[in-house]
Amino acid sequence: MKPTAQNTFNKAAFQQAVKKHLTTTYANTEAQADARAWYLAMGRALAEFTTVDLLETEQDEKITQSRSVNYLSLEFLIGRLTGNNLISMGLYEQVTEAMEELGHNLTDLLEEERDPALGNGGLGRLAACFMDSLAAQEFPAVGYGLHYEYGLFRQSFEAGRQKEAPDAWRGVEGYPWEVQRPELSQQVGFYGHVESFTTESGEEKRRWVPGMEVEGAAWDLPVVGYQSNTVYPLRLWECRAPMPFNLGRFNDGDYVGAQYANLEAGNVTKVLYPNDNHLQGKALRLMQQYFHCACSVADILKRHEKSGHHIADLAKFETIQLNDTHPTIAIPELMRILLDDYGFSWEDAWSISSKTFAYTNHTLLPEALETWSEALISQMLPRHMEIIFEINHRFLQEVEAKWPGDIEKMRKLSIIQEGEHRMVRMANLCVASTYAVNGVAALHSALVKRDLFPEFNELYPNRLQNVTNGVTPRRWLKFCNPSLSSLISEKIGHDWPADLDKLRGIAKYADDAKFQQDFMAVKKQNKQRLADWVQDNLDIELNTDAIFDVQIKRLHEYKRQHLNLLHILALYHRLVNDPTFDMHPRVFFFAAKAAPGYELAKEIIFAINKVADKVNNDPRLNDKLKVVFLPDYRVSLAEIIIPAADVSEQISTAGKEASGTGNMKLALNGALTVGTMDGANVEIREEVGDENIFIFGLLVDEVEQLKAEGYHPRKYYEADSLLKAALDLLEGDEFTPGYPGQLIATRKSLLDGGDPYLVLADFASYVEAQQRIDDAYRDQKGWARMAILNTALVGKFSSDRSIRDYVNNIWKLEAVNR
Repeated sequence: MKPTAQNTFNKAAFQQAVKKHLTTTYANTEAQADARAWYLAMGRALAEFTTVDLLETEQDEKITQSRSVNYLSLEFLIGRLTGNNLISMGLYEQVTEAMEELGHNLTDLLEEERDPALGNGGLGRLAACFMDSLAAQEFPAVGYGLHYEYGLFRQSFEAGRQKEAPDAWRGVEGYPWEVQRPELSQQVGFYGHVESFTTESGEEKRRWVPGMEVEGAAWDLPVVGYQSNTVYPLRLWECRAPMPFNLGRFNDGDYVGAQYANLEAGNVTKVLYPNDNHLQGKALRLMQQYFHCACSVADILKRHEKSGHHIADLAKFETIQLNDTHPTIAIPELMRILLDDYGFSWEDAWSISSKTFAYTNHTLLPEALETWSEALISQMLPRHMEIIFEINHRFLQEVEAKWPGDIEKMRKLSIIQEGEHRMVRMANLCVASTYAVNGVAALHSALVKRDLFPEFNELYPNRLQNVTNGVTPRRWLKFCNPSLSSLISEKIGHDWPADLDKLRGIAKYADDAKFQQDFMAVKKQNKQRLADWVQDNLDIELNTDAIFDVQIKRLHEYKRQHLNLLHILALYHRLVNDPTFDMHPRVFFFAAKAAPGYELAKEIIFAINKVADKVNNDPRLNDKLKVVFLPDYRVSLAEIIIPAADVSEQISTAGKEASGTGNMKLALNGALTVGTMDGANVEIREEVGDENIFIFGLLVDEVEQLKAEGYHPRKYYEADSLLKAALDLLEGDEFTPGYPGQLIATRKSLLDGGDPYLVLADFASYVEAQQRIDDAYRDQKGWARMAILNTALVGKFSSDRSIRDYVNNIWKLEAVNR
């Protein structure tokens, strides 16, 4: 048996470690310490296990001599670590008992932990799931991100409007699971100039002379392998000024000048995604991206050579996965190092680099395909811009050879977008410079080939692939839904969290009356937990016999929260004006953050909140309809919402959502999907069957055809009296008494703004699907059957399977069992 934390745990020694950290680390006595101090001390004591395993894992010769993946992502939305790590370490019950003997309830202590604010939405949560699955299956890996001081922002509502505040996730005490690694610090340059020089052998070379340098300080968070002693690092870089404090300037009274470098460096990792609606914000974002990439690439190369490998063999032992285009600047950075520091020829450097990088595309939206001003890159990273020009020059020679004289092909494929202000297309740079490009759902990958990168697919026919996303079952079922997990384990055993396909074993109980009863009792219990949270935090009373209808995701027009809102307005209109209309009670839950500079998204939040204020307090509705917008959406809140959901809203315009992972988490926990044929909804439908999902709306080809023919949203408005009534409710002061027109922005975007995501075109079909949900829920046995089958049949959507797809088809890794 492996010497894991589970089989070496000594309760008395652990309790002593907790008490020691309470006094020596946090300067508290047992009598005076509050719950947060006990949580911090417990976390530090537990981190002693993972830090030892982390160091032993990275020094294990089997690891150092194996091929590894380096996962570069600007986001890792990891969620609170303590409870999940206890599950992976197999210590949940033992630590529960140990803390009870010290007079503390583990569940209460876990509530003291704040979510690490290291991500925004699905992109960052996917990265976290992937790291979990890499560790669970022991495929060698390092995750690389940024150690944000404040993350995105902490969301609250003031008179219904989103307010943003800094999210100081580490508190004043720091985060108990992180460990600083000073020996891994890196130096990173910005600005400056490029100069030519002649080597001793007479060769002409170029080199960059930075005008500013910062230090990259490394922090490691443990990614704990499920029921093993394998722990991989999530390595986060914090930006600091490298030069010593200028005491002379400070003593002369120049307090700002003495600390200017510290202030500028500190801004780089201050917040996730600084607002880029202005030039300073754009420059800071590019600094973030390059800082992240420069530190990570330097660390990869250092580790590679420390393991005894030659730099020419980099691609043999390391692969670098770029999670979206944010880390794209790593490509010219590696080329710069190979050319300028190691002295490789262009051909040899390119041979190494182009076999090292792979790229995941996460979007089909043209506006979301990242571009950077050539002028900004040239100013901040002058050598990198030279290298990008050379990559493009050689790439366009390939294009010319494939399509001689086809200027339009060259214009479309060029990494440099011509115009008044020339731009660098980061997605084009990725596709031209990597050995593999993948989409994240079967439909998305097909559309990437057909619509986004058809010429690239023709030029490099084997480069574009698919890896459908997945979610970790450890966090998204075993940890967040313990009652359902126990019910499943009673029927099919305890090893399903490591092999989610085994959930198919509960499908045979879908028609079992007792199992249906138990399954729905668990759902009711989870609904009560969410209702209690809403009562305690928002002072809204909810009926847990109502349908709990959930839309939780980033607030964006293409995700169509405003379609959901229009349906709510339609229900409100019918309840108030049609005495024959009846519906099963329903609670609509929203949770989402809008980017600070995305004004329409913030207006949609405002509209939902104002509608909620009216609906939740209107006695005419007889509690048939409630609307709840949960503030500050985060992983820990999702862990309460998802197990409680009856209905999962996945209603993006067909062809716009790359995959989605919320749809997978909700289905895994027994929620039924109402959705378009978009992203991974297509594959969920294939797995659970038409009869266990509610599909509506235009298909991808129908969306394209409608737009090609000319889409006129007012035609739908005039033709559908229910749609007209719903939209007109946003015009007056029904929900803003005395202040007419406050909700008009959402209405205008649909009627006068062209309705770019076809909300009105899909409205009637959506209303019909919602009626089918209402009818189905009234048959509780039938609903239970559908819910059980959703849980049973979505094993494909484990991130363990996603990682095996990457491993087998792209990365070519071998598991290293320690």
